[in-house]
Amino acid sequence: MGYILLEGGAEFGGQMAEPDRQAIMLAGGPDTPISIIPAAAAPDKNHQRGGRNGVGWFRRLGATNVSALPLLDGPSADAPELAETLTKSKLIYLLGGFPQYLAQTLNGSRSWQALLDAYLSGAVIAGSSAGAMVLCKYYYDPLSSRVVEGLNLVKHIFILPHHNTYGKDWFPLLKHQLPDEILVGIDEETGAITDTAQENWRVHGKGKITLYHHGRLVKFRAGQAFNLENLLKR
Repeated sequence: MGYILLEGGAEFGGQMAEPDRQAIMLAGGPDTPISIIPAAAAPDKNHQRGGRNGVGWFRRLGATNVSALPLLDGPSADAPELAETLTKSKLIYLLGGFPQYLAQTLNGSRSWQALLDAYLSGAVIAGSSAGAMVLCKYYYDPLSSRVVEGLNLVKHIFILPHHNTYGKDWFPLLKHQLPDEILVGIDEETGAITDTAQENWRVHGKGKITLYHHGRLVKFRAGQAFNLENLLKR
């Protein structure tokens, strides 16, 4: 089993270097194969720019084997050659953008199965903003103002990205719709990395992570850790 990195947005800059360097190390070091999935940025034609930014970013962090895949829609998500690349990847990074488009593109595809296979083999699966949201059981689609079923790789939590800007405003809309989920507000330039059991998480980066559960609010900053199992018991 691998690791999960969830980030709050404003990827590829500033103190996002802290969680991303940690992800590279967990994935195997600078020479490990890194694949960027830009599909979430395809609806507004930002996928090429986002992919280039991601490649340049990881190279500046010392990575030598990083590429942005042409995974943009349902047909490309089912392309055998892209699925094979993902299976061999040790760090897979999902860009931010449009969460529902990303989830629908990946759901049930060869590429999604390849990502799961890579994760089971020890890869790091990372996502920023929409890329983090859809990895959970549920996510909020701001275009339709609805809670939608996600890809269900990450258990028990629901992501509020960009929490220090607009993401915190989603909480009043969602707290009654998801009473048993832990709502996790992640600031921009901030990420949390879980262990292989998806129970213990450690915060990295500029801002903080805010957990909402059963009327409680707890905040964690860089270097601090939290345990989901303990929170679920409260």
